[in-house]
Amino acid sequence: MLRRFTILFLISLSIVVLAQQGGVKAQRSAVSFAISFPVERSRAPLDGRLLLLISTDGSQEPRMQINDSVKTQQVFGIDVDGLKPGQRAVIDAGAFGYPVKSLDRVPAGTYWVQALLHKYETFRRADGHTVKLPMDRGEGQHWNLAPGNIYSKPVQITIDRRKAQTVAIILDQEIPRIEPPKDTKYIKNIRIQSKKLSEFWGRPMYLGANILLPEGFDAHPNARYPLMVFHGHFPYTFGGFRETPPDPDLKPDYSERFKLSGYNRIVQEYAHKFYQEWTGSNYPRFLIIEIQHANPYYDDSYAVNSANLGPYGDAINHELIPYIEEKFRGIGEGWARFTYGGSTGGWEALATQVFYPDMFNGCFAACPDPIDFRAYTVVNIYEDKNAYYLDSRWKRTPRPGHRDYLGHVSATLEEMNHRELALGTKSRSGDQWDIWQAVYSPAGADGYPKPIWDKMTGEIDRSVAEYWRENYDLGHILKRDWAKLGPKLEGKIHIYCGDMDNYYLNNAVYLVEEFLKGTKNPFYGGEVDYGDRAEHCWNGDQTLPNHLSRLRYNQMYVPKILERIKKSAPRGADLTSWRY
Repeated sequence: MLRRFTILFLISLSIVVLAQQGGVKAQRSAVSFAISFPVERSRAPLDGRLLLLISTDGSQEPRMQINDSVKTQQVFGIDVDGLKPGQRAVIDAGAFGYPVKSLDRVPAGTYWVQALLHKYETFRRADGHTVKLPMDRGEGQHWNLAPGNIYSKPVQITIDRRKAQTVAIILDQEIPRIEPPKDTKYIKNIRIQSKKLSEFWGRPMYLGANILLPEGFDAHPNARYPLMVFHGHFPYTFGGFRETPPDPDLKPDYSERFKLSGYNRIVQEYAHKFYQEWTGSNYPRFLIIEIQHANPYYDDSYAVNSANLGPYGDAINHELIPYIEEKFRGIGEGWARFTYGGSTGGWEALATQVFYPDMFNGCFAACPDPIDFRAYTVVNIYEDKNAYYLDSRWKRTPRPGHRDYLGHVSATLEEMNHRELALGTKSRSGDQWDIWQAVYSPAGADGYPKPIWDKMTGEIDRSVAEYWRENYDLGHILKRDWAKLGPKLEGKIHIYCGDMDNYYLNNAVYLVEEFLKGTKNPFYGGEVDYGDRAEHCWNGDQTLPNHLSRLRYNQMYVPKILERIKKSAPRGADLTSWRY
């Protein structure tokens, strides 16, 4: 009897396992989606990433609900090449998805469903490679907002596992173009064609900038000004500067991150405070610029030269900045230029100072993206074998990707990378891990960035890691080249990070700090500081909570920059024309 029971139990267990593996058809979701677009949306065939969005939340469109949080909804994606009007592209169980990897795993039920085609263009680069990529169209490289992308209206469907079903979806909507920002008295928005980038990409490529002019700019035509480059993500116009008081009719929102109601009003209040300070009688008179350098891989180029993105570092520093300084009366000398920013902008601030040491007189890098790849968030790309799991013979422990200030983990590195893989293959998701790879990697044989690790499994390619080390690991480069760089960087490096950064970015800062504080001939002479229990975007302000300090980047660094100018300006430098 016991033997018979054991056999029946094992048979039942086998059926359950087969069902989980997709081996029992009765348990499979047998649903597919046939997606097409009408000739009204395009007469020509289209290339791109076709996305299917599935959501249980009808409060907003599914295309707005894909993220790394526990509240994310579902996406599946396939590449399409030359899809013709009326031709159906099928997304079925073979399409890769996030967070559920296959349609076979989507439970029966009723869902909101939407499809979107993220369009790719063909680029014939100067390096001989031909690649298909999504060019930014003024939105800052967001697939769900990119003008020209076509999509469907959300519809409700019911998935029934007991029968096969094919759902037809028509991409009959198109995201409209974005109107360029308008100039004001204080904010000017400029755009130039870059010769260097156009040559690399084989088509016209542009750089833009949003320029904040000092009070009294027109009344002092003989004044020339120091320049501050505020690095960060794609800015539509100059952010954090508001000439009018907060909107009294603004409907309060809720910040899930900061657990605050009405955070949108706080943002407006602090933007208006900055305007009041900026136009006050005793505020330093500087030019501040935010750069627009969205590209086919991301909303930002990381402001360095790259095998996959082209010479953005040289284009920004040798084309755009000289143009701005000539047009808006910048002093145009290294002692009068500074760079700062947070997160992506923090990495760029330090990288720009390191790679162009004579061109800038100080960097203020807040919560920088990994500045030492021994701590590429929580991965040591030189020693670890796998990015997603701790190296272990018997255990399979996932590496964390996102935490809060208490250490609670909401996403793993595998989940974050698989979301990107669902959104785009070959580093084309337009998101964080893919742009790091696009910037730092050599070009692969197919012309796309050579992966630092297998996007599906997390297995690290040590040869790519070595390329990263020699070309973009700022901690390694500082140590390797200190004899040459040290005299040029003395007193210029300032780094700030919360010790509970959401993305573990403080880990790399610790490593760079260890080197900097041990430097000699010369001693680095800068500053490294940490915010106790502070999360991402902490900028060095020990007096305010994180949700407020992140709104005061400009005010935080302007006084530090003024003091640096006073101490380091060469004899005969213009220290008066802009001091009114």
